[in-house]
Amino acid sequence: MSKTIIGLCELELYISHAISLKDKRMVVKSLLKRLHNQFNVGASEIDLLDSPQSSLIAIVCVSNSTRHAHSVLQKTIKWIESNYPEAMIANESIEML
Repeated sequence: MSKTIIGLCELELYISHAISLKDKRMVVKSLLKRLHNQFNVGASEIDLLDSPQSSLIAIVCVSNSTRHAHSVLQKTIKWIESNYPEAMIANESIEML
């Protein structure tokens, strides 16, 4: 049986222009959908749901290689920084399970 590697990335986002939860959710929903389409990863908002300017999202990648999983998660972070300047990454963590 092959070894399954699960890469988990948690990102705390600060969305400065969001005044309401509706503003925040427009950004977060778009971001999550595009992450899935672009990188074939699982992504979800996991905390800070009622905060209008903050969001905690989790991105998950399943692979048979630690190097590949880490690379995919690093690419997602760089992609978010490039494509969603309105969602500043305030904190990030990556771990392999």
